[in-house]
Order: sequence, then structure tokens, then C-alpha cells
Amino acid sequence: MRVLGFVLGSVIGHRLRAGLSALGVAIGVAAVILLTSLGEGTRDYIIAQFNQFGTTIVAINPGKVETMGMPGVLGGTTHKLDIDDAEALRMIPGVKTLVPIAMGQARVERGNAGRAVYVYGVTHEAPEAWSFNIGKGSFLPEIDPRRQGSQVVLGPKLASELFPDTSPLGQRVRVGGRGLLVVGVMEPKGQMLGFDLDDCAYLQVATAMDIFNVDELTEIDVIGESTAAIPGVVEGIRRILTERHRGEEDFTVVTQQEMLESFGRIISIVTMAVSAIAGISLFVGAIGILTIMWISVHERIGEIGLLRALGVTPAGVSRLFLYEAMIIALLGGVAGVTVGIATGVAMRLMVPALPLSLSPFAVFAAVGMSLTVGMLSGYLPARRAAELDPVEALRAE
Repeated sequence: MRVLGFVLGSVIGHRLRAGLSALGVAIGVAAVILLTSLGEGTRDYIIAQFNQFGTTIVAINPGKVETMGMPGVLGGTTHKLDIDDAEALRMIPGVKTLVPIAMGQARVERGNAGRAVYVYGVTHEAPEAWSFNIGKGSFLPEIDPRRQGSQVVLGPKLASELFPDTSPLGQRVRVGGRGLLVVGVMEPKGQMLGFDLDDCAYLQVATAMDIFNVDELTEIDVIGESTAAIPGVVEGIRRILTERHRGEEDFTVVTQQEMLESFGRIISIVTMAVSAIAGISLFVGAIGILTIMWISVHERIGEIGLLRALGVTPAGVSRLFLYEAMIIALLGGVAGVTVGIATGVAMRLMVPALPLSLSPFAVFAAVGMSLTVGMLSGYLPARRAAELDPVEALRAE
């Protein structure tokens, strides 16, 4: 306790110098706290976005990833998936339901009002597959997916814009120049990775393919009965589609878990990169503490000599200066954590949608990092203090 009191007295006696030394550490720790919170928040946000559609989705896209093919209306590819491919997958054990998708942008109009939105060509199974709910009316009727339909379901935002003063049910709109009957309006769903799911329209997949003038699907979403069934479902998909495509695996199968892992890896790399940049402030703080402690040893040569004359061992002198550096760094770390948390709270209040998630591990790691910085930066000054000759130190006094 006497050692700690002595060290604290030294720090308090040089408050300005200690504060300036701790400032660099505080800035670095605050930056690391904010950046890791943003990375964790983004990860949680993406997981929540995917999980709102369920946890057993398997997406099938035309073309292998390495071919860099752009399916459907987004550019076309020689690796095609069609409705017959989708229907063939229903026989796979463990498949609960599936949705063939033809997606693109088209103008949705009512009278003179209208604009271009995303249009999803799907089947009647889409709400069950994607965990969507109908707000008004009903979804698309159950028909052969190869047949075109005359119905459309609107997202709530699009419906309110086209029909501000009346119910859209039973009204007609034009989608891509084709007249369709509005049979339902979806419940609000929000955004999914930049796609506004409330500002779109849903119609029969064959109708969408005709409007977009394509003969292939953008994607097939297969829903497994359970998470345990997914490996068998994926194996069945590969087997059946390879047989149908003349022995060539010209498609890409991605499970939801693989999607999340891919996003997780990307976010981890980005978080590590920006945290390394923020760590430069910690390095600057460490240099600052090293410089200040080196100067402190020079200024306190007489004090060191007196301590040695009173029987303090070289190791004891070394510990005094090492503890002082660690306390300064710890003060900077605690201040940085406080500033980082307070800044995060303020940012959430100003921008409620900002994905921030503070991890307790990040807080403990930041404090541990500051202690490590203090230990490393105080080692050389502490060693120099311990190596001073006591006689020469007293003579300097």
C-alpha cells in the first residue's frame, strides 16, 4: 500500500504531465471502443436482417461464382435456371417449400401517378417461405407457376403512394405497361441490405418473366424443414440440378449460414483494419508515456539516490516507475472507455438507426491493452532508474 501511495502521490504531484501522457492512450482506446462497437453492431444488424426471413433458406443462383455471371435482367448468363428446375427440387426429402424468383425493376402506375420500383415475380408460397405477413386482402392465388396471372400485391409504401385516399384492393394498376388487379397489400417489413421491402410489388413469376422478357430465374429459394435437414437438402439440390444440366454444376448453392459467415469474415477484416488504424493513437500514447517517464527519471535522480540510501533495492526502484507508467496508462484507458461509451450513446441518440453494439469483452480488452501499453512504455525508464549508481545519484542531488 505504501508503494501504491508513493506512486499515486507522484502522479498527483505532476497532474498536467500525467494527463497529457494519458491523453494519447485515451484517444486510442475511445477509437477502438467505437470501431469495435460499430463492427459488432453491424454484424448483429446483418444477422437480424437475414433471420427475419427464417433460418433455413438455401439460395440457388444461376452460374458458378467464379464465372461472375449476372443472372436474369441484371445482365444475362448462359447458366440458366428455369421454373422446371425449381419444381424438380420439390421431391428432395427435407424441403418444406420453395420459391422461384424473377426480379427486376419496372414502372408501377395508377393513372398519371407511378414510378419504377423493384418487382418480384414469385409464387403463392412466398409469404410462408420468407415469413412475410399480409396486411390487407390476400397474396397471389395458387396456380401453376408456369402460367401467367393477372394479380399483383403491393408493398405498403407503394400502396399508400398510389392510393392515398382509397383502398387499393380491387383496383387496377399497370406494371411494366401491363394491367393487373390489386388483391393484397403486405405488412410493413422495412429494409433488407438497402432493398426497401415496403416499396415493391409482387406478381406471378411467369408474368414477371414475360414483363422482363427473360426465360430464366434470378434465384430459387428453397426452405428446409429444419436446420438439421439443410445438409441433405443442399446435397439433393446439387444432385438433381447437375443431372438436369447435363452433368455440369453450372449453378451456385448458398445456405443462410454461409451467407452470414461470409459477411462475418468481411466485417471482421474491416473491423481489424480500422482498429489497427485506431491503434496508432495507442502507439503515440505509449511513446508519450515513454518520453515523459524518461524525463521524469532524469529529473528525479536525487530522489532515486535517496531511496537507494534508505534501503530500497534496484528492483523496488524499477517497480515504482513501472507502476507509475501503468497507472498513467490505466487512467487513460478508463477515460478512453468512458469517452467511447458516452460518444456511442450520443451517436445512438442522434442517429437511432446506427448499428452500435458494445461488447463487454471489448471494454475489458481495452483496459488490458492500456495496462500493456503502460508496462511496455515504462519498462525502459524503470530499468534506467534501477541501474543508476546510488552514490552518483546522491551526488547529483
